[in-house]
Amino acid sequence: MFLIEWIKKILKKEKPQKEMFTESIYLEEEAEEFHSIWDYIKFNENSQAAHISSVLGFDEWISMDEILRRIREIFRMDYKNDRSLYPYIKTLVDVGLVETNNVGGKKRWRKKDTLIKLRGKEKISVKERGKEFVGNAKS
Repeated sequence: MFLIEWIKKILKKEKPQKEMFTESIYLEEEAEEFHSIWDYIKFNENSQAAHISSVLGFDEWISMDEILRRIREIFRMDYKNDRSLYPYIKTLVDVGLVETNNVGGKKRWRKKDTLIKLRGKEKISVKERGKEFVGNAKS
């Protein structure tokens, strides 16, 4: 009997086991996301740098007179010395966050849209595969 059971056991075809999925898996490809550096920069509230960054835009070149007018309009405040904004703007230009343009003796500025590329594996849910991501790409 022992020999017959042993032979049956060898010849018996085993059923393949089902794969057990975990709650989440990682995609094989690395996902890339692009973000603006302005999304991550936080200035101190009510500081001159915060005022400048809030009134400058990406599309139009803005002169100092227009910057001061917008600060007065949005924040309802005046500076004793209007020229005190120049060092802050100069620092933002030196760092590469703001572009400067000098046409006809008048300087104008605008924000420079600098993008950051984040690479990482995206975590997705097996149940929601193809519909919705559970986690975000992280570097």
